[in-house]
Parts: sequence; structure tokens; C-alpha cells
Amino acid sequence: MFSSAVQYKNQHYSDLKRDCINDKTLFEDPEFPAINASLYFRKPPPGRVEWKRPKEICNEPRLFVDGISSHDLNQGIVGNCWFVAACSCLALKPNLWKKVIPDYKEQEWDHKQPERYAGIFHFQFWVFGEWVDVVVDDLLPTINGELIYCHSKDNNEFWSALLEKAYAKLHGCYESLEGGNTGDAVVDFSGCVVEAINLEKEAFYKDPKKQDQLFEDLLKVYDQGGIISCSIRAQPHEIEHKMANGLVKGHAYSVTAVKKVRLGHGLLAYFKNETISLIRMRNPWGKTEWKGAWSDSSEEWSKVGDTERRNLGIVVEDDGEFWMSFTDWCKFYEDADVCRLLNTSLISVHKTWNEVVHFGSWTKHAEPLLNRCGGCANHKSTFLQNPQYLFDVTKEADEVLITLQQKDMKINRQFGQGENLSIGFGVFKVELNRKYRMHDILTQQCVNTSTYINARTVFMRCTLQQGRYVIIPTTFEPYKLGDYMIRVFTDVESGCRELTEDKPRVKCWSSFLGYPQAVTHVYVHGAEELQKQDNTGGADPYVIINCEGRTVRSTIKKDTLQPEFMTSAIFYRKKPRNPITVEVWNSNAVKDEFMGHVVLSGSVKDSSGPQRLQLLKRGRKTADEMPGKISLRIITSTELTAM
Repeated sequence: MFSSAVQYKNQHYSDLKRDCINDKTLFEDPEFPAINASLYFRKPPPGRVEWKRPKEICNEPRLFVDGISSHDLNQGIVGNCWFVAACSCLALKPNLWKKVIPDYKEQEWDHKQPERYAGIFHFQFWVFGEWVDVVVDDLLPTINGELIYCHSKDNNEFWSALLEKAYAKLHGCYESLEGGNTGDAVVDFSGCVVEAINLEKEAFYKDPKKQDQLFEDLLKVYDQGGIISCSIRAQPHEIEHKMANGLVKGHAYSVTAVKKVRLGHGLLAYFKNETISLIRMRNPWGKTEWKGAWSDSSEEWSKVGDTERRNLGIVVEDDGEFWMSFTDWCKFYEDADVCRLLNTSLISVHKTWNEVVHFGSWTKHAEPLLNRCGGCANHKSTFLQNPQYLFDVTKEADEVLITLQQKDMKINRQFGQGENLSIGFGVFKVELNRKYRMHDILTQQCVNTSTYINARTVFMRCTLQQGRYVIIPTTFEPYKLGDYMIRVFTDVESGCRELTEDKPRVKCWSSFLGYPQAVTHVYVHGAEELQKQDNTGGADPYVIINCEGRTVRSTIKKDTLQPEFMTSAIFYRKKPRNPITVEVWNSNAVKDEFMGHVVLSGSVKDSSGPQRLQLLKRGRKTADEMPGKISLRIITSTELTAM
């Protein structure tokens, strides 16, 4: 994740700084000049703006005053609380902010060597899969001598104002930062994976079991260095409206702690071991706090021992930071962004993830087989024209994380564009031997569908059983164009790759070895009334599908005579007159036992509906029946792009 960064606008910080020092000049950024166009495209700030360098604003300017802290930041006059909340979260994570603010010691003012100061800074952001180094000068917009956007509590500390300027440059101007998503900014600071949780829809506060599960998950995310933020939705006229309970609507808060707090005093508390789940928030305003239970001076704190209170660092003042019970948090907040820092290192004692990243585009083409913008599954005729990505789950079951991110288009807001597309994706369980694109949904099962939303990122976390799967990322409406990045995280390597070919290629030796004349899809649902095999009276059956020397084998179903295989295979057949066989076997430690088979002609004239067939013996006695029946579907077409 922390690979070397590329230079934004091809501006190299070290070269530019060296030239300024040699020329004894202060840097002025030609790519983001101190003019109105860098401030706004529609709504000017409320007052006459003067661009000033830090030394014109205060005495002894510093990048940091007494280190970096989530308490440093205050929101400016623009509606960028989401960015300030993300900065507050960033300040809590030294391993992240030292990447975002590189060479922070070298960038700090050295008042003993003023000749080494060049008025230039640089910051790094994770932009669509790569780290980008953004250079800025130190000219900052002020009104009446005061900073008008994000600023620190200490008027001589400038890391947040300069970081925001670099972020504004990346997005075209300061006004482009009005109204954004905290989770997106955190991703830009870290390259992490963000999950949006609708607290209102899930109603966690009504379901203690679901609530406890969410708390344990957030506690794990927080303890592993993840970042959490939250907000309360608002109508346009309610933006930043203060509610009676002290919370603010349409306003982003950063979560600064997730804790199980021990109740009681002294040894009694230790042995009783009664705890309550608490969560701590920070308001980017640096003031205005929650007034309910567990707020700064509420009586609930009398239930907690002095030592525990000191460990929690309770401060009774209007500094914008406050505690709440987790139940109240779930009840009063409506949306949360949970940013997970996933360990993908090959050398780590902690849990690691296998990550695969693909970049793609939704593109339009008149030829259906070449079109790649078919819209969501509501549009059945074009849905499978979207990009498709295949991966395998090789464990019996595996937790899989999938994140689909579209390109950030805020830079286009000044041109009346730049809004997110409504995007999402579906995950289909497909044939165990599929190698080519899906063209029809036959018995392939849609195992999960993400939310479709006009957010920059859509996330899914699910547990999938062993098998082969296809992810289909789409826009909600067909023929919407855009770029995207899809990331797939699994416990072990998944072989995730894009499916680009529609059918087997014609090769130079195809005229000698033959080319497929038909394609057949076989789906084996299950079997019933199988012959008892084991001493216990059961069996451990599995199924093998054979076609022209190629086989597909299901997983073993333990101790059952009524197995559900739900196994499918697809075959491109050079000799369509040759039959297909489906065999049932019993797994044994010494030697597997044959339990019967069926022979299928696989003709295009055969029924494509569900069939329930009697199992037969093999060899010369192939007409003799064996105990058990098998349920399956078989579909054949001479059109190789039919399925």
C-alpha cells in the first residue's frame, strides 16, 4: 500500500524547493495560483479574501504545535466538516499521517535557518489505486486576517490548513470540497477499505444481539487501527442544525475511541466484572457536545471508578469531544463509515488478506458482445454485457471483502458535472470449470447483491462456500460511462481475473484437432435414496461430471443419503454426439465406491427442464438399476455464446 508516489502535475517537491532556496524566492504554485478560481466556481466566500503566508498571519508559524492531535482541528466557513472529521481521525494514526505528511520533520519551519524556508510543502493522497504527491505553496486564503477554511486551534499551527489546500488542489478548488463523505477522505489518506453502514435502516438499537455484534466488529476495527466516522442525515434546510440533545444534523463526526468500560468501584468492580459499551465522538467545530447519558458531566460517570475514569481521560469542558453509550449512538446516528486497514503483507504475525485489484471502464459499443455498460440486473437483456471478474473460494468457506470504487469526479463540479454514478455489483456462483464470459443465467445462483447507490465506493462483506464465482460490477442504468476500480480480499489466493473472451479461440491447429460444435451446461442439484455404504448406515457422496475426457467433481457431502450437490459444469464439445456421464461416488479412506451413474446424450433436442433420473450400473450391466435417483438439468446449444 505504501509504494512510492507519483508526482501530481509532474511537480517534484525536492527540485522546486531547491530552486527556490538557490534563487532566494518563496514558491508560488502556477498549478494552483492565489486567485478566485482556486477558491470557488459559483459561491464566493463571505468577505474580501486576502492570500497570506503563515508568517503574515502569526509569529513563529509551525507545521505542528506539540505534535499532532485530533483536538487540533476546527471547521472553517465552508461546509467541509466531513474533511475535518477525516483529519481528526488521521491525527490519531501516526502510521497514516506520516505517510500523508511525508518528511514532516524536514517540512517543519526551522526558525534558526530562515534562509532554508521556501514556502513550499507537499502531501500524499491515495488516488484511485496509487499514491499521488501534491505540492502546494503556503499562500492561504484569509478574511480579516483569519483563515477561512480548516484551521488549527493554535493560530500558529498550519498542518491542517496546508493539507486541505493540497486536497483542494487535487479537486480543482476549495468549493469542490463542500459536501463530501468522510469515508472517502479517509480512503484518500490511507488506501483502506470503507464500509458504509445504515444504522437507521438496520435498527441496531432495537436488537441487542445485532447491536453487540456490531460493537464487537467496531471494537476490532478500532483496535486494529481502523477509522470510524458517523453522521445524522438532514434535509437541505437542516444542514448543521443543532438538536436539543446537542447533536448536529448533516454534520460529520469522527469516532476517537471504542471501549468496554468497567462499572463499579474498587475490588468489587473487578470481581463483578460488569461493563458497558461506550463510544467517543469529536465534533469538528471543537465545541457543541452531546447532552445525554455519559456526556461530560452526567451522573452516569459516578458508576465508574476513579482509575477507570483517569484511563479514559474524561475532560469536562466544551471541547467538542464526548462519550455516549453504544445503544444511544446506534439510536441517534443514522450513518457510519467504517474504514478497515487490511493487512496484505506476506511477512506478518497478524491476519493477512490476499488482495487483487482490477481497473476497468463501463464503455459503450453497438455490438452487444463488445458492450460493457449494461446496467443492473433489472435490465435483463443487457445486464451480462457488463465487465465480469471470476474468482475461486478454495476453502470450505471463506470471508470475502469486495469493494467497487468509481473515479472521484469533484474536479468536474466547476463544469456542472462531477456527481457520482449510481453503482453496485452482483456475485454469482457459476460452473466449477467456467473460463469464458457468462451470456445467460441458467442455473447460476446470485448469492449476493450490493446496495446500488451514488456513492464513490460500494462495499460488500460476505461468507462464501467453496466454489467458483463471478462478480459483475455495473451502473444502475445501462449505457452510463465511467471508470472504476474493484478490489477483492480473500483469506487465501483466489485467482481473481477478468473474463474477456466469449468462447474458445480458433487456433491454427483447430482444423486438425477440431473446434467446439456445441456448448452444454450441466447442473446437478442432488440425489436421494442412495444405497447405504458405511457401517453407520450412511454415505459420504460426491458427484463427477464427465465430458470428452474432462471432469468436474463436486465437494464431498458428509454422512447423507440425500445429498444436495448444487454443482454445475460447462463443456465446449467438439464431438457433440458423444454422451455425457454423471457419476455418484462414496468417499472412503481406502477406496471410493461407485454408487451409480446416468448417461446423457446432451442433444439440443433434449429437454432443458429439471429431470429426476434413476441411477444405473456401468459396463455391460448399464441397463441395470442401482438404488437412488439424481436430479439435474442439462442444456445444449450450437451457439457457443448462448450460455
